[in-house]
Amino acid sequence: MKPIYLDYQATTPMDPRVLSAMEPYWTERFGNPHSEGHPFGWEAREAVNLARSKVADFIGADDAEVVFVSGATESCNLALRGVAAASTNYGDRRQVITVATEHAAVLETVCSLGTQGFDIAVLPVCRDGLVDLHQLESTLSDRTLLVSVMLANNEIGVIQPLAEISALCQDAGAVVHTDATQAAGRIRIDVDELGVDLLSLSGHKIYGPNGAGVLYVRQRPGLRIDPILTGGSQEGGIRPGTVPAPLVVGLGEACRIAQGQMNDDARHMDELGRRLVSSLGTEFPYLEVFGHSEKRIPGSWNVGIPGVLGERLVAAVSAEVAISTGAACATGSPEPSHVLLAMGLDHEIASSAVRISLGRFTSEEEIDTASKVLREAIKAIREEV
Repeated sequence: MKPIYLDYQATTPMDPRVLSAMEPYWTERFGNPHSEGHPFGWEAREAVNLARSKVADFIGADDAEVVFVSGATESCNLALRGVAAASTNYGDRRQVITVATEHAAVLETVCSLGTQGFDIAVLPVCRDGLVDLHQLESTLSDRTLLVSVMLANNEIGVIQPLAEISALCQDAGAVVHTDATQAAGRIRIDVDELGVDLLSLSGHKIYGPNGAGVLYVRQRPGLRIDPILTGGSQEGGIRPGTVPAPLVVGLGEACRIAQGQMNDDARHMDELGRRLVSSLGTEFPYLEVFGHSEKRIPGSWNVGIPGVLGERLVAAVSAEVAISTGAACATGSPEPSHVLLAMGLDHEIASSAVRISLGRFTSEEEIDTASKVLREAIKAIREEV
């Protein structure tokens, strides 16, 4: 039997309804959505336009503000590099600000911009994983070009006060980008309420297909983003290349489903996640929960037992329960999570962390079984020491 899957922050299984919506566009409805001279292209283009509307509704945007890309990593790169490439349109603004707990798609891209002459500021976070707004305000200036802060962290699930962050950035005249990949489908997203100019998300984190993502680009005077690829005028000239109709259809349907049942999904994940953590905490009172206890997306928990190496626990339960030590993109790194270290945890405590993330299809029975497996594994590991 397959292990119980509790690594939904790494990826989600495709919802059967999404697969059903996609299937015709792999076969009889195979047209290129950019072919304008015949019904095959018209049919595919209509499907892409409908998917675009579903995504726009999901985030409170206009259809024309949705740009389809291959995933969140490309979306973040396009947002950051695209604004940087257009920086001459922003006067002498050369500062780019981000946060130490960002995903590598943002951190590595920002570091790359630093080698191109941009001034980089990487803000620390407080012990609970939240940005210090006073420090952000003091870092902003009339030279700030761009600020990128993720809505919800991919390792600890902490939700940043993005509306407040955006307000500070707008006062300084800076462009605001957020990586909303982990937040999508778990909490409500409205780009106007958040106040962001650019937003990234990925299909495979909301029960949709791999290989499809979105960059939201606010239509407002003064916002300029240049393409980072060449080869066509698709997606408003921002992202060239043939839009993959089947993947986009799946992404749109995943957004539609998530929007309709987000509250039920969130309640389900939150109740089961707290049940699991409570069970572990009762057995091991010294269990540590990393990140803010309440300002977090539902179903996301990063916990550690002092003296129990996270990698050892993940390996011990892998045949029965699938969890992780952090971001999937960092697998194989000998160092503890950069997110936890940025929060001020020492090396030993950070090394004990495991990420447990629930989803739409997680059942009570699975949680009770996983709790038992984890408790037994922790006891066994501690007895070895």
